[in-house]
Amino acid sequence: MPETFDVSDLTEAQARLEIVQLTDRVAKANFAYHGNDDPIMTDAEFDGLILRLREIELRFPQLKRADSPSDRVGSAPSQGFSKVAHSVKMFSLSNAFNQKDIADFDDRIRRYLGLDTTFPLAYVSEPKIDGLGLSLRYERGHLVQAATRGDGNVGENVTANARTVADIPETIDDAPEILEVRGEIYMSHSDFEELNKKQEESGKKTFANPRNAAAGSLRQLDAFVTKDRPLRFFAYAWGETSEPLAKTQIEAIGKLGKFGFATNSLAKVCGSLEDMLEEYLEIERQRGNLDYDIDGIVYKVNDIGLQTRLGFRSSTPRWAIAHKFPAELAWTRLRAIDIQVGRTGALSPVARLEPVTVGGVVVSNATLHNEDYIAGLDSSGESIRDGVDVRVGDLVQIYRAGDVIPKVAKVDLKKRPKDSVPYMFPDKCPECGARAVREEGDAVRRCSGGLACPAQAVERLNHFISRAAFDIEGLGPRQMEMFYNDTELAVREPADIFSLQTRDMKNSTRLAQRKGWGEKSAENLFAAIDQCRRIPLNKLIFALGIRHVGEVAASDLARQFGSWDSFAETVNGAINEPSAKVRDAKEKRALLAESPNWLKITGIDGIGDSVAEALVMTFSQNAEVESIKRLVGELEIEKVEMPEASDSKVAGKTVVFTGSLEKMTRAEAKATAESQGAKVSGSVSGNTDLVVAGPGAGSKIKKAHDLGVEIIGEDEWLALIGGA
Repeated sequence: MPETFDVSDLTEAQARLEIVQLTDRVAKANFAYHGNDDPIMTDAEFDGLILRLREIELRFPQLKRADSPSDRVGSAPSQGFSKVAHSVKMFSLSNAFNQKDIADFDDRIRRYLGLDTTFPLAYVSEPKIDGLGLSLRYERGHLVQAATRGDGNVGENVTANARTVADIPETIDDAPEILEVRGEIYMSHSDFEELNKKQEESGKKTFANPRNAAAGSLRQLDAFVTKDRPLRFFAYAWGETSEPLAKTQIEAIGKLGKFGFATNSLAKVCGSLEDMLEEYLEIERQRGNLDYDIDGIVYKVNDIGLQTRLGFRSSTPRWAIAHKFPAELAWTRLRAIDIQVGRTGALSPVARLEPVTVGGVVVSNATLHNEDYIAGLDSSGESIRDGVDVRVGDLVQIYRAGDVIPKVAKVDLKKRPKDSVPYMFPDKCPECGARAVREEGDAVRRCSGGLACPAQAVERLNHFISRAAFDIEGLGPRQMEMFYNDTELAVREPADIFSLQTRDMKNSTRLAQRKGWGEKSAENLFAAIDQCRRIPLNKLIFALGIRHVGEVAASDLARQFGSWDSFAETVNGAINEPSAKVRDAKEKRALLAESPNWLKITGIDGIGDSVAEALVMTFSQNAEVESIKRLVGELEIEKVEMPEASDSKVAGKTVVFTGSLEKMTRAEAKATAESQGAKVSGSVSGNTDLVVAGPGAGSKIKKAHDLGVEIIGEDEWLALIGGA
């Protein structure tokens, strides 16, 4: 590259030469990034090249090439999207469907913060756009990366495509050094109709609804296709920032508007619960006149300081909620009831429907939950649908609210076929023929075949490779089913995944020679599997597919035990304790106080007897234990440490809160303690380091005295953690 001069000092000859060289460098960078997934420069460097090229083209427009990479197109079609890890997780929102849900939301926030009903608490309401979540990262005012939401932790890199969206500025003035803008990609009704008209005229497939069109357009592998699609973007939130945007939500939205982003003009501050509900009704009345799809209203606490105090649950913020519009309804015929067997052996009935459009989406299946639901009963034995059962051949009303799985709302008895008969729920597994047992107190009937049942085995393997677990790129449900049924490369348990490459080397027919595979795809799969041999403890625990152990419970267990050895040792110890072997609930409760390993598990805040029993049951089965041992032997399991502040005096300590706290709520105290690196337990044991007692503390104080555990008051606790 020749010496770089200010654009204003370039001669036409110098400009012509630099344009050629800049275009060549951009093309090579694009190919390395999108074609080989092996970047040769940072996004910021790439953006600098584009910016320089545009400046030169602006001064010498006669030199601009027809195929100039400055036209916001990005690159030639890639073979797929690379992954982007979000620096700040992109959380989803919890849903509300009625006024009581919103009142409960307001009440939860006040209780968490210790505020009474008279405290003025403002919220910002804004329409919930029915589109595709997108994160835009700006560094020093330049767009360097765009990523879809994905699973919240990792999304797809769609930078080239996002650059083609007119609502997304390439540069912004007076922005923080790092600014991650979040919002929604969508398509207006008028643009959607025009796009479908063009699709139809050119003999191409039309789109079902604007959301599908927007999502499909943004995720085109060819950015030229995206450029021709009329995509729009609303900004309404932010992720990582090097400095705060504002002190309130509504001021921050205004700041995004000043940066050049489109923001929703219907965003409004609501000073009370009544204002929120009134705004919901007002927006619902306007819904039909808007030129874009919305499926509800989002409420957010306006004070960002309070948002910070409230924090997040595992997947949703405490300070925001989506108030969905009423479910959309449609009538159709129920053609069959199929039984699906899940990874825990649960037999789940699914209604197969004559396809019907509900809220712009074609629905052909609906959940029937369990045998009681089919019979017209809820989990407590009370009537639902006026006690009317569901039968094959019935005309049924289907409802769907937002992204909720379609359900059966009503049955038209007047149009029920005369020869219909009540549905008989199977007492044998349709997959393996083993007995399907419904235990007392359980709403679900389960296959007793265990891993011998192919449906359970395949579903457990699919769970193992899911995004929240091992997330092995290139290995999805379709490939897993293929490997499960393969005679030479059979994958019947998780450990088999990690021996695939070794076994493939010994086969006469290599994976690369199989239909749908090739050398590159096989190599990529084996490389992705190797990358997943190193796994955090919480993801491994979740991946095992143990009943009742979801992502939150797995994280709680991992934080408490830290390492796999400590976790397994405690669970195995609990297996040999009397409480694990006793079925009588009264006798079991009496023995719990004498079961140290059991208490290590159930004493974790948020972990109860059901999780402990599921762990014990899993680790009591020899076949299951041997399978887990084979898996662990293939892995490098990362320890999970509690976050430690360098000056925290409670890092690594186990703390129990008891009694009524007066200066912070129990939930806030727990969150603060964990942010300081402490472990919070729900019960006092020999592992407890500190008990924080407020007024009204009872039996936990006595037990702490008996065990010699240090007891302090709330003021002492606040002083200990530095008033955090």
